[in-house]
Amino acid sequence: MRSSQSTQFVTDTFAPAAILLQSWQSVLSRGWHYLNDPFHIGSIEVSVTRLIEGALIVAVAILLSRTLSKLLQRRISKKAYLDPGLRYTLARLTQYLIVTLGVLLALKAAFNLDLTSIAVVFTALSVGIGFGLQYIAADIASGFILLFERPVRVGDRITIGDDEGDVQSINLRTTVVATNDRISIIVPNSRLVSQRLINWSYGDPRARIAIPVGVAYSTDVDLATKTLLKATEDVDNVLLDPAPKVQFLKFGDWSLDFRLLVWTNRPRLHTQIRSDINYRIEKLFREADIEIPFPQTELRLREGALHLDTGDKFLSDGKSLDDEAH
Repeated sequence: MRSSQSTQFVTDTFAPAAILLQSWQSVLSRGWHYLNDPFHIGSIEVSVTRLIEGALIVAVAILLSRTLSKLLQRRISKKAYLDPGLRYTLARLTQYLIVTLGVLLALKAAFNLDLTSIAVVFTALSVGIGFGLQYIAADIASGFILLFERPVRVGDRITIGDDEGDVQSINLRTTVVATNDRISIIVPNSRLVSQRLINWSYGDPRARIAIPVGVAYSTDVDLATKTLLKATEDVDNVLLDPAPKVQFLKFGDWSLDFRLLVWTNRPRLHTQIRSDINYRIEKLFREADIEIPFPQTELRLREGALHLDTGDKFLSDGKSLDDEAH
Protein backbone atom coordinates (compact mmCIF):
# COMPACT_ATOMS: atom_id res chain seq x y z
CA MET A 1 0.00 0.00 0.00
CA ARG A 2 2.77 2.35 0.95
CA SER A 3 4.72 1.44 -2.20
CA SER A 4 1.85 2.34 -4.50
CA GLN A 5 1.36 5.63 -2.66
CA SER A 6 5.06 6.49 -3.06
CA THR A 7 4.95 5.69 -6.76
CA GLN A 8 1.91 7.85 -7.18
CA PHE A 9 3.61 10.69 -5.30
CA VAL A 10 6.72 10.54 -7.49
CA THR A 11 4.60 10.46 -10.63
CA ASP A 12 2.54 13.42 -9.53
CA THR A 13 5.68 15.36 -8.55
CA PHE A 14 7.85 14.88 -11.65
CA ALA A 15 5.13 14.68 -14.28
CA PRO A 16 5.05 18.47 -14.91
CA ALA A 17 8.84 18.54 -15.17
CA ALA A 18 8.83 15.74 -17.71
CA ILE A 19 6.13 17.47 -19.73
CA LEU A 20 8.12 20.74 -19.62
CA LEU A 21 11.30 18.93 -20.68
CA GLN A 22 9.54 17.32 -23.59
CA SER A 23 8.13 20.70 -24.57
CA TRP A 24 11.62 22.30 -24.53
CA GLN A 25 13.04 19.43 -26.51
CA SER A 26 10.32 19.91 -29.09
CA VAL A 27 11.03 23.67 -29.28
CA LEU A 28 14.77 23.11 -29.59
CA SER A 29 14.22 20.44 -32.22
CA ARG A 30 12.03 22.73 -34.29
CA GLY A 31 14.49 25.62 -33.83
CA TRP A 32 17.45 23.50 -34.90
CA HIS A 33 15.42 22.30 -37.87
CA TYR A 34 14.71 25.87 -38.98
CA LEU A 35 18.36 26.93 -38.45
CA ASN A 36 19.73 23.93 -40.26
CA ASP A 37 17.08 23.76 -42.97
CA PRO A 38 18.73 24.97 -46.20
CA PHE A 39 17.14 27.52 -48.46
CA HIS A 40 18.15 28.29 -52.00
CA ILE A 41 19.34 31.53 -53.56
CA GLY A 42 19.46 30.67 -57.22
CA SER A 43 21.71 27.64 -57.42
CA ILE A 44 23.37 28.36 -54.06
CA GLU A 45 22.26 26.43 -51.00
CA VAL A 46 22.44 28.38 -47.73
CA SER A 47 21.45 27.81 -44.12
CA VAL A 48 21.80 29.83 -40.94
CA THR A 49 24.14 27.33 -39.33
CA ARG A 50 26.36 27.36 -42.41
CA LEU A 51 26.51 31.15 -42.36
CA ILE A 52 27.50 31.05 -38.68
CA GLU A 53 30.14 28.43 -39.46
CA GLY A 54 31.53 30.58 -42.27
CA ALA A 55 31.66 33.66 -40.01
CA LEU A 56 33.51 31.68 -37.34
CA ILE A 57 36.05 30.45 -39.91
CA VAL A 58 36.73 34.04 -41.05
CA ALA A 59 37.12 35.22 -37.44
CA VAL A 60 39.52 32.37 -36.61
CA ALA A 61 41.50 33.05 -39.82
CA ILE A 62 41.90 36.75 -38.96
CA LEU A 63 42.97 35.96 -35.38
CA LEU A 64 45.35 33.24 -36.57
CA SER A 65 46.85 35.49 -39.26
CA ARG A 66 47.63 38.26 -36.77
CA THR A 67 49.11 35.85 -34.26
CA LEU A 68 51.31 34.03 -36.78
CA SER A 69 52.38 37.33 -38.38
CA LYS A 70 53.61 38.70 -35.05
CA LEU A 71 55.27 35.38 -34.20
CA LEU A 72 57.01 35.30 -37.57
CA GLN A 73 58.25 38.87 -37.18
CA ARG A 74 59.70 38.06 -33.76
CA ARG A 75 61.39 34.91 -35.00
CA ILE A 76 62.99 36.41 -38.10
CA SER A 77 63.93 39.63 -36.29
CA LYS A 78 66.78 37.62 -34.79
CA LYS A 79 68.23 37.17 -38.28
CA ALA A 80 70.69 40.04 -38.59
CA TYR A 81 71.08 39.68 -42.35
CA LEU A 82 67.38 40.44 -42.97
CA ASP A 83 66.52 44.14 -43.06
CA PRO A 84 63.38 45.33 -41.24
CA GLY A 85 61.58 46.04 -44.52
CA LEU A 86 61.97 42.43 -45.69
CA ARG A 87 60.82 41.06 -42.33
CA TYR A 88 57.75 43.27 -42.50
CA THR A 89 57.00 42.14 -46.06
CA LEU A 90 57.20 38.45 -45.15
CA ALA A 91 54.94 38.93 -42.15
CA ARG A 92 52.37 40.88 -44.17
CA LEU A 93 52.29 38.33 -46.99
CA THR A 94 51.80 35.54 -44.46
CA GLN A 95 48.91 37.42 -42.91
CA TYR A 96 47.23 38.07 -46.27
CA LEU A 97 47.70 34.42 -47.32
CA ILE A 98 46.04 33.05 -44.18
CA VAL A 99 43.13 35.49 -44.46
CA THR A 100 42.63 34.57 -48.14
CA LEU A 101 42.58 30.86 -47.34
CA GLY A 102 40.17 31.52 -44.49
CA VAL A 103 37.80 33.44 -46.75
CA LEU A 104 37.86 30.63 -49.33
CA LEU A 105 37.10 28.02 -46.66
CA ALA A 106 34.33 30.21 -45.26
CA LEU A 107 32.71 30.51 -48.68
CA LYS A 108 32.99 26.75 -49.11
CA ALA A 109 31.42 26.09 -45.71
CA ALA A 110 28.71 28.77 -45.88
CA PHE A 111 27.57 28.40 -49.49
CA ASN A 112 28.95 24.95 -50.41
CA LEU A 113 30.76 26.47 -53.38
CA ASP A 114 33.42 24.73 -55.39
CA LEU A 115 36.50 26.50 -56.72
CA THR A 116 34.86 27.16 -60.08
CA SER A 117 31.92 28.93 -58.45
CA ILE A 118 34.28 30.92 -56.25
CA ALA A 119 36.26 31.98 -59.34
CA VAL A 120 33.01 33.12 -60.96
CA VAL A 121 32.08 35.10 -57.84
CA PHE A 122 35.47 36.81 -57.70
CA THR A 123 35.26 37.57 -61.42
CA ALA A 124 31.92 39.27 -60.90
CA LEU A 125 33.31 41.18 -57.93
CA SER A 126 36.34 42.28 -59.94
CA VAL A 127 34.06 43.69 -62.64
CA GLY A 128 32.09 45.59 -60.03
CA ILE A 129 35.28 46.85 -58.42
CA GLY A 130 36.62 47.92 -61.80
CA PHE A 131 33.62 50.18 -62.42
CA GLY A 132 32.64 51.37 -58.96
CA LEU A 133 35.71 51.01 -56.73
CA GLN A 134 38.54 51.58 -59.17
CA TYR A 135 40.50 53.88 -56.85
CA ILE A 136 40.33 51.41 -53.96
CA ALA A 137 41.30 48.58 -56.33
CA ALA A 138 44.27 50.65 -57.54
CA ASP A 139 45.37 51.26 -53.94
CA ILE A 140 45.14 47.55 -53.11
CA ALA A 141 47.08 46.54 -56.23
CA SER A 142 49.69 49.20 -55.43
CA GLY A 143 49.97 47.78 -51.91
CA PHE A 144 51.01 44.40 -53.32
CA ILE A 145 53.45 46.14 -55.68
CA LEU A 146 55.07 47.88 -52.71
CA LEU A 147 55.33 44.60 -50.80
CA PHE A 148 56.82 42.61 -53.70
CA GLU A 149 58.89 45.20 -55.58
CA ARG A 150 59.79 47.09 -52.39
CA PRO A 151 60.64 50.54 -53.78
CA VAL A 152 59.51 51.82 -50.38
CA ARG A 153 60.12 49.78 -47.24
CA VAL A 154 59.19 50.11 -43.59
CA GLY A 155 61.74 52.38 -41.91
CA ASP A 156 62.65 54.28 -45.09
CA ARG A 157 62.89 58.05 -45.07
CA ILE A 158 60.83 59.45 -47.94
CA THR A 159 59.77 62.82 -49.31
CA ILE A 160 56.52 62.96 -51.26
CA GLY A 161 55.32 66.39 -52.29
CA ASP A 162 55.83 68.76 -49.35
CA ASP A 163 55.73 65.95 -46.77
CA GLU A 164 58.72 64.09 -45.40
CA GLY A 165 58.90 61.32 -42.82
CA ASP A 166 59.63 57.69 -41.95
CA VAL A 167 57.48 54.85 -43.27
CA GLN A 168 55.79 53.17 -40.31
CA SER A 169 53.60 50.59 -42.01
CA ILE A 170 52.47 49.50 -45.47
CA ASN A 171 48.87 48.31 -45.26
CA LEU A 172 46.59 46.79 -47.87
CA ARG A 173 45.29 50.18 -49.10
CA THR A 174 47.35 52.90 -47.41
CA THR A 175 50.83 53.63 -46.09
CA VAL A 176 51.46 55.43 -42.80
CA VAL A 177 54.30 57.99 -42.76
CA ALA A 178 55.43 59.64 -39.50
CA THR A 179 56.89 63.16 -39.84
CA ASN A 180 59.49 64.83 -37.63
CA ASP A 181 56.62 66.44 -35.73
CA ARG A 182 55.33 62.91 -34.93
CA ILE A 183 52.30 63.48 -37.13
CA SER A 184 51.06 60.42 -38.98
CA ILE A 185 50.26 61.00 -42.66
CA ILE A 186 47.98 58.44 -44.34
CA VAL A 187 49.10 58.13 -47.97
CA PRO A 188 47.17 56.02 -50.54
CA ASN A 189 49.42 53.29 -51.94
CA SER A 190 48.65 54.30 -55.54
CA ARG A 191 50.24 57.69 -54.88
CA LEU A 192 53.52 56.04 -53.84
CA VAL A 193 53.55 53.91 -57.00
CA SER A 194 52.38 56.41 -59.62
CA GLN A 195 53.90 59.69 -58.40
CA ARG A 196 57.49 60.87 -58.06
CA LEU A 197 58.96 60.57 -54.57
CA ILE A 198 62.39 60.76 -52.93
CA ASN A 199 63.55 57.74 -50.94
CA TRP A 200 66.50 58.86 -48.83
CA SER A 201 67.18 55.30 -47.64
CA TYR A 202 67.08 53.48 -50.98
CA GLY A 203 70.19 51.94 -52.53
CA ASP A 204 73.48 53.68 -51.68
CA PRO A 205 73.41 54.84 -48.02
CA ARG A 206 75.30 57.99 -49.02
CA ALA A 207 73.49 61.06 -50.33
CA ARG A 208 74.64 64.44 -51.61
CA ILE A 209 73.20 67.63 -50.15
CA ALA A 210 73.23 70.84 -52.21
CA ILE A 211 73.18 74.24 -50.49
CA PRO A 212 72.74 77.27 -52.82
CA VAL A 213 74.45 80.51 -51.77
CA GLY A 214 74.57 83.93 -53.43
CA VAL A 215 77.20 86.62 -52.74
CA ALA A 216 77.55 90.25 -53.84
CA TYR A 217 79.32 91.09 -57.10
CA SER A 218 82.04 92.88 -55.15
CA THR A 219 83.05 89.65 -53.37
CA ASP A 220 86.33 87.92 -54.13
CA VAL A 221 85.38 84.61 -55.76
CA ASP A 222 88.32 82.67 -54.29
CA LEU A 223 87.58 83.99 -50.79
CA ALA A 224 83.92 82.97 -51.11
CA THR A 225 84.94 79.48 -52.27
CA LYS A 226 87.40 78.97 -49.39
CA THR A 227 84.88 80.26 -46.86
CA LEU A 228 82.18 77.89 -48.08
CA LEU A 229 84.54 74.93 -47.85
CA LYS A 230 85.59 76.01 -44.36
CA ALA A 231 81.93 76.06 -43.32
CA THR A 232 81.75 72.28 -43.80
CA GLU A 233 84.54 71.56 -41.31
CA ASP A 234 83.61 69.92 -37.99
CA VAL A 235 79.95 69.54 -39.00
CA ASP A 236 78.43 66.30 -37.77
CA ASN A 237 77.56 63.60 -40.34
CA VAL A 238 79.41 65.31 -43.22
CA LEU A 239 81.76 62.92 -45.02
CA LEU A 240 85.33 63.79 -45.93
CA ASP A 241 85.26 61.26 -48.78
CA PRO A 242 83.80 62.33 -51.15
CA ALA A 243 85.10 65.74 -50.14
CA PRO A 244 82.88 68.85 -50.05
CA LYS A 245 82.86 70.81 -53.28
CA VAL A 246 81.86 74.33 -54.42
CA GLN A 247 80.40 75.09 -57.84
CA PHE A 248 80.16 78.57 -59.40
CA LEU A 249 76.77 78.32 -61.11
CA LYS A 250 76.05 81.63 -62.79
CA PHE A 251 76.06 85.42 -62.74
CA GLY A 252 72.67 86.17 -61.29
CA ASP A 253 70.61 89.36 -61.45
CA TRP A 254 71.75 90.51 -58.02
CA SER A 255 74.41 88.01 -56.97
CA LEU A 256 77.13 85.57 -57.91
CA ASP A 257 75.42 82.20 -57.45
CA PHE A 258 77.37 79.32 -55.89
CA ARG A 259 76.38 75.82 -54.77
CA LEU A 260 78.01 74.00 -51.88
CA LEU A 261 77.91 70.18 -52.19
CA VAL A 262 78.48 67.85 -49.24
CA TRP A 263 78.03 64.11 -48.76
CA THR A 264 76.54 62.24 -45.82
CA ASN A 265 75.86 58.63 -44.92
CA ARG A 266 72.82 59.63 -42.87
CA PRO A 267 70.53 61.19 -45.48
CA ARG A 268 67.51 61.15 -43.19
CA LEU A 269 69.26 63.97 -41.27
CA HIS A 270 69.68 66.16 -44.35
CA THR A 271 67.53 68.95 -42.91
CA GLN A 272 69.62 69.22 -39.74
CA ILE A 273 72.90 68.96 -41.69
CA ARG A 274 71.81 71.77 -44.01
CA SER A 275 70.84 73.88 -40.99
CA ASP A 276 74.20 73.34 -39.24
CA ILE A 277 76.11 74.33 -42.38
CA ASN A 278 73.94 77.42 -42.92
CA TYR A 279 74.75 78.56 -39.38
CA ARG A 280 78.46 78.17 -40.13
CA ILE A 281 78.17 80.01 -43.46
CA GLU A 282 76.44 83.00 -41.87
CA LYS A 283 79.07 83.24 -39.13
CA LEU A 284 82.08 82.90 -41.44
CA PHE A 285 80.64 85.30 -44.04
CA ARG A 286 80.13 87.91 -41.33
CA GLU A 287 83.72 87.49 -40.15
CA ALA A 288 85.06 87.73 -43.72
CA ASP A 289 82.81 90.72 -44.62
CA ILE A 290 81.17 88.74 -47.42
CA GLU A 291 77.79 90.20 -48.27
CA ILE A 292 74.76 88.10 -49.16
CA PRO A 293 72.74 90.44 -51.40
CA PHE A 294 69.01 90.80 -51.67
CA PRO A 295 66.95 91.97 -54.67
CA GLN A 296 67.21 95.73 -55.19
CA THR A 297 65.73 98.19 -57.68
CA GLU A 298 67.65 101.26 -58.83
CA LEU A 299 65.96 104.39 -60.24
CA ARG A 300 68.22 106.58 -62.42
CA LEU A 301 67.41 110.03 -63.89
CA ARG A 302 69.31 111.22 -66.90
CA GLU A 303 68.53 114.94 -66.31
CA GLY A 304 67.19 117.09 -63.50
CA ALA A 305 66.74 116.31 -59.80
CA LEU A 306 64.30 114.22 -57.83
CA HIS A 307 62.81 115.04 -54.41
CA LEU A 308 59.64 114.40 -52.39
CA ASP A 309 56.89 116.94 -51.82
CA THR A 310 54.71 117.05 -48.68
CA GLY A 311 52.35 114.52 -50.22
CA ASP A 312 55.14 111.94 -50.59
CA LYS A 313 55.07 112.25 -54.38
CA PHE A 314 58.16 112.17 -56.58
CA LEU A 315 58.88 115.60 -58.12
CA SER A 316 61.21 116.35 -60.99
CA ASP A 317 62.10 120.03 -61.43
CA GLY A 318 59.09 121.03 -59.33
CA LYS A 319 56.61 118.94 -61.33
CA SER A 320 54.96 115.71 -60.24
CA LEU A 321 56.06 112.66 -62.17
CA ASP A 322 52.43 111.50 -62.09
CA ASP A 323 51.37 114.74 -63.80
CA GLU A 324 54.09 114.36 -66.39
CA ALA A 325 52.93 110.82 -67.07
CA HIS A 326 49.51 112.24 -67.98
